[in-house]
Amino acid sequence: MQALEHEIKELIISSLSLEDITPEDIDPVAPLFVEGLGLDSIDALELGLALQKRYNVSLSADSQETRKHFASVRALAEFVASHPSA
Repeated sequence: MQALEHEIKELIISSLSLEDITPEDIDPVAPLFVEGLGLDSIDALELGLALQKRYNVSLSADSQETRKHFASVRALAEFVASHPSA
């Protein structure tokens, strides 16, 4: 799971062009939106697309479930790990 979290951190950095941040700077349990990394809804769309391409997972934009998955890097890693196609 730690390797997957690291991969997702790298995906966040590359897909959102966060040049000043390293994977080590991202706390796996910190919120991704508002506080924490401070991502916004556009970042969520870009990250969602990157996750779909990389791990072949499907995400629904308006789903409450999806919001839960985007709570933190750890939540995203658990979501990806729970999909056999990933």
